[in-house]
Amino acid sequence: MDALERIDKDLKLFEKNIKELESIKMGVKDEKIVDMARSYAQDTTYYLEKEDYLTAFGCITYAHGLLDAVRLIKDLI
Repeated sequence: MDALERIDKDLKLFEKNIKELESIKMGVKDEKIVDMARSYAQDTTYYLEKEDYLTAFGCITYAHGLLDAVRLIKDLI
């Protein structure tokens, strides 16, 4: 799997995981973390357009980490 395929796969997984969170009640801090994760996912797309795949991968990885923290707190993983 090359870098573009990996980043694309991670973006799709991010979308799946964020939809999971839309169905649960979250507090203000949880929502702020999710918003930060969305921003990092958007940054991923920006860096993909710039062909900066290393930074794009770092952004989506960080976005997943933020989402996973909320998912863990909410007993989703």
